[in-house]
Amino acid sequence: MPQAQVDGVETLRDLVDIDREAFFEWLPTAEHLPKTANPGPGDYLDAFRAVAERGKEIVSIHMTSKGSGAYQSALAAKDIAQEILPDLHIEVVDTLQVAMVHGWSAIEAARGALEGLSLQEVARTARRVASRGMMLQTADTLRYLYKGGRIGRAQHLMGSLLRIKPLIGMEDGVIVALGKARSRLKAYHEMIDLMKRRIQPGERIKVALTHVTALQDAERLRDLVCENFDCAETLITELSPALGVHTGPGTVGICFYVT
Repeated sequence: MPQAQVDGVETLRDLVDIDREAFFEWLPTAEHLPKTANPGPGDYLDAFRAVAERGKEIVSIHMTSKGSGAYQSALAAKDIAQEILPDLHIEVVDTLQVAMVHGWSAIEAARGALEGLSLQEVARTARRVASRGMMLQTADTLRYLYKGGRIGRAQHLMGSLLRIKPLIGMEDGVIVALGKARSRLKAYHEMIDLMKRRIQPGERIKVALTHVTALQDAERLRDLVCENFDCAETLITELSPALGVHTGPGTVGICFYVT
């Protein structure tokens, strides 16, 4: 599970040692942003061993390898696990996505497993959903992405953010700039326009609205999405501290994939 080191003093496990409410209340007051660290190979090996007590097939699904070392850690753990547990079969998936595009990939893969799909079919489901997904996000500032070193190809927006709502997304596993707007509502409508370029008439989507201490804004954005698209499934979720630390309070996003 991702960890966050607060002010270089202590290491906290995401959603284990610290909860969302306390963390996001503290975050705007932080002089230095916490550093995040992915689980190491030993963490994944422990998880693989635990699963091996219940079955012999594992699909391990990870956020973009271009923004996290979790995928590489899982690959290393897979090699070790298959030496000591030769009957264990493991597929490690790099979604090249984050947040709830990665989440949808895991959800649909799990649903496929429950329906009896094979190991390879479950892994293909995860990759297919990830490849058909898109993340759109706006925030009050890019300060957190910049300070956390996760700004990717949106770097050039930093000089024009006074009273501007940046629009960012992810392409080929890295953060990219998609535009900017002068108000939250205009940013939401820009998101809808970007979705219309991606979604063809008659296509259905599954949508997750993500936020950081901005539930009402996420609900407002959900209503706009449902007014404009055929949504087969919708949900709202708050980002965890390990992700929200890079975007900050006030973040609102759309994560969808075409079914």
